[in-house]
Amino acid sequence: MASHAHTHHQEHSGEALVEAARATLTEHGEQWTAMREGVFRALASEDKPVSAYDLADEMTRRREKRVAPNSVYRILDLFVRTNLANRIESANAYLVNTHPGCNHDCIFVICDDCGAATHIDDDRVTGALREAGKDAGFAGIRPVVELRGLCDKCAA
Repeated sequence: MASHAHTHHQEHSGEALVEAARATLTEHGEQWTAMREGVFRALASEDKPVSAYDLADEMTRRREKRVAPNSVYRILDLFVRTNLANRIESANAYLVNTHPGCNHDCIFVICDDCGAATHIDDDRVTGALREAGKDAGFAGIRPVVELRGLCDKCAA
């Protein structure tokens, strides 16, 4: 088995995750509003990537008042910029970052059948992509890597 260069991060869950997200957002000079907290909690409750429309529906249900998808998109864009969430490009969906405040490159592995997603860290892979981008004359490279296949449950 090949060895992988992994970056270790402090994973958060439950209220510790919400508190870490709040701290990270305020460190970026942003306010932790009730709406932002609601969207974050709804996103954190999902175990697979979720669309802004699904989150808007969930927020409408929780608040008993219509929440527009555009409002959720703006919040999700903020969460991605501040590293509270990751955008799964191929699914146009979002996944909570369980280690907010920790900047790194993630490699997402997404199940084509059930939609479950997880991330792995391998600095060798993302480092090589950064170098390839620099060699091509680009700066500020931010690798977004998605691998698609079947999770163990769906493959069985």
